[in-house]
This record gives sequence, structure tokens and C-alpha cells, in this order.
Amino acid sequence: MTTETPADRHRRIAAAFTERVHGTGDWDVPTPVPEWRARDVVGHLTGWSTGFLASSGVDLPPGPGDGDPVAAWDAHVAAVQALLDDPGTAGRVIENPHMGAMELAAMLDMIYTTDVLMHTWDLARATGQDDRLDPGECAVLVDGMEGMEEIIRSSGQYGPRVAVPDDADAQTRLLGFIGRDPAWKP
Repeated sequence: MTTETPADRHRRIAAAFTERVHGTGDWDVPTPVPEWRARDVVGHLTGWSTGFLASSGVDLPPGPGDGDPVAAWDAHVAAVQALLDDPGTAGRVIENPHMGAMELAAMLDMIYTTDVLMHTWDLARATGQDDRLDPGECAVLVDGMEGMEEIIRSSGQYGPRVAVPDDADAQTRLLGFIGRDPAWKP
């Protein structure tokens, strides 16, 4: 059985987000994240990860800016993929005050690639595109996150849990866990 590397997982998950980015016709539509527009979803992913990497001593090449979300995302995702595809960079150990010392690829996989997956739903739902996420990814994430709910909630990165039916599928459970209303419509 082949294990998916962080570079492979990023390539797969980022491809789904990239498809939604390229399918977005109106960058000013509201999203399930309160006070965010579609462009803010891309700006969030390109902005925080660039800052996070810089604070760890890893600089991404400058992108075209936020004026063109498609170009900004395309440049950003290519730069992150290049980091993950380079064994020297991917294997570099970095320090994080909350997670300790980890290889860059593992840390990006755990935090950034997972964030890309979750925000794929936000962008897709806001723009009327296919909002289905990989059910296996959703199951692994929600099962793992539920055991750390207190730590996750205290981070301030997730909204209050939204109640979903006990027999809900993994995607619906994940969305509710991270504070999204699975029934949200623009």
C-alpha cells in the first residue's frame, strides 16, 4: 500500500481548490465565513500561510497581490507545491510555539493543506460550485479533531460548533464541528 506524501496530498487537495478558484465568476459574493467575500477566502489562504512560513524562515516568492485572486492563488499554490516537492525544504525542521519542532512538510500538511480542504467548501458553496469534499479526508479530520475539541476551540480559529444530526455524513459533521452551517446558502 502506498502512503500519500504531504506533497501528494497538497497537490490533490489544492487541485480541487484551484478548480473552484478558476470557476469563480464573482469575487464579491458572501461566503459561509461571516464578513468574508469569495476573494477573502483566497486572501486568507495566501496571506496567513505566507506569514507563517516567513516566521519560520521560509520565504515564498512575492505574488501578484490580492487584486487578482486567480493569479494570486495560482502563484501561491505553485510556490507551496515547490516547497513540498523539494526534499531539502520539505524535510527542514522548523519550530512552532504551539506544535514544537516538526518537518516543514508535516506542519504544512497538518495545518495549511487541511485549511485548503475546509475552505474549498466555503468558496464552492459561496459561488454555486460543487461543494463535495473527499469523504475519507472529512472522516479522518473530524474524528481526529473531536478528540481535541477544547484545544481547537481555544485557538480562536473555529466558530462555535453547529449542531448536525447524529447520523450525518462525515462532511456535514466536519462542517458543523468547524462552525459552518452545512445548510448555508448565499
